[in-house]
Amino acid sequence: MKKNVGNKAKTIKTVLATIVAALYFTGTLEGTFALILLIVAIIFAVISLINFCPLYKLIGINSYRVKE
Repeated sequence: MKKNVGNKAKTIKTVLATIVAALYFTGTLEGTFALILLIVAIIFAVISLINFCPLYKLIGINSYRVKE
């Protein structure tokens, strides 16, 4: 897998995943909508860890910049 998620996108996804997880586990978010948001948060966390987003690949986005 070629990296296609840059630092800004990675940071945004990590922050959103953390916020949603915190709201879910404190009981602020409940029900089906909360479970859907939690699944999206888990997906964002995995994307942030591996620096690869399949959706970016499908639509041709590459925010990853190689430092030289």
